[in-house]
Amino acid sequence: QVQLVESGGGLVQAGGSLRLSCAASGHTFSSYTVGWFRQAPGKEREFVGTSSRSTGSAYYADSVKGRFTISRDNAENAVYLQMSTLKPEDTAVYYCAASVRLGRSSSETDYLYWGQGTQVTVSS
Repeated sequence: QVQLVESGGGLVQAGGSLRLSCAASGHTFSSYTVGWFRQAPGKEREFVGTSSRSTGSAYYADSVKGRFTISRDNAENAVYLQMSTLKPEDTAVYYCAASVRLGRSSSETDYLYWGQGTQVTVSS
């Protein structure tokens, strides 16, 4: 198993940028496919992006593609979500999650390990 700790959330104006961090302990992040999800108040949790442990390739939800980027730093045992051109609609609690499956996945059920979440608020 792996334990995940998120950080980097905060308040930002529309059009700004934030980088979320997800630090892993217990195992190296390179052993896991990583996903990012978010949940806005009163809404269901939704997929944001994922990075395969086998290839490192990533894909993103239509709502964030071109604006968000997932990256890995194996030396720091961390995964990052770089968010740019933020919109008020991006306001949510953001979660990182880890899966032992090889391929990237947008399904919550494929992820066994979750961080505690970090709040991102985008003002208009």
